[in-house]
Amino acid sequence: MFYFDEGLDHQGPCIRPPSEAYSILLQATLGCSHNKCTFCETFKNKRFAIKDRSIWEKDLQFAEKYCKRQNRVFVMDGDALIMPMKHWEWLLTNIAERLPWVERVATYGNAKGVALKSDEDLRRLRELGLSMIYYGVESGHPDVLRDVRKGSTPEKLVEQGRRLKETGFVLSITVMAGIAGVEGSLEHARKTGEVLSLIDPEYVGALTLLLAPGTPLEEKARRGEFILPDQLALLREMGVMIENTALTDGWFMANHPSNYLPIKAHLPFDKETTLTRIHAALSGGVGLRPEWARAF
Repeated sequence: MFYFDEGLDHQGPCIRPPSEAYSILLQATLGCSHNKCTFCETFKNKRFAIKDRSIWEKDLQFAEKYCKRQNRVFVMDGDALIMPMKHWEWLLTNIAERLPWVERVATYGNAKGVALKSDEDLRRLRELGLSMIYYGVESGHPDVLRDVRKGSTPEKLVEQGRRLKETGFVLSITVMAGIAGVEGSLEHARKTGEVLSLIDPEYVGALTLLLAPGTPLEEKARRGEFILPDQLALLREMGVMIENTALTDGWFMANHPSNYLPIKAHLPFDKETTLTRIHAALSGGVGLRPEWARAF
């Protein structure tokens, strides 16, 4: 979801999770250090960089004066967690000192960024106030991860996700329906559920693939080498993913506008009622979001 704010230095496009809609959005980095995923167009025209500290300083001055009603901070861009510790220590220390009303600081992270941090580094980030990581998984299937150039494996995603959990972070994992195409749809859903179960996050954020013009995956689709599942097949995929996801006490959310059926399920408690609702939607008993209303 895109967001722009006149008071802060946002060099667009910028993205943030739906749950960070009312957060103070501090853009500490530009782009994504990986920037190879075949389905993503967001940062294609941005070269990854850490923004100058003087810009952070101006943003903090603005937030200090004008953002006192916002009690959360989200640090952008795509995988800001990868910043070296010296930058995180300065930023988090200044957020704590200058925005003392802030109750939560969160950021995006990927397996590579987590792996570059030691357990001591991760615990230090927690001590300084970084408390929540939005962790990009997308799929638990090794072939899908390879095909979309995610730069990781299911084993690495589980290992680094578990490290975040064990060092005290609240974890929100992003997964994506449709990314395996028609042929791999249900196996992708099963294996993604298995990876989610092994990591056991507090939150899962499920999106549904929209083919962005100009991306390698969209070009592959135009050549007939990738077929996006239709509406009902995507619903079945989401159902299989939920069916195979065993969380100790977590939320499976599909409230992103890319999804046909909004879902908010507290697992394991709401699993059966959620699956029943998906089955009802498959038979036409529950209305779906119209195509024109879907967006990334």
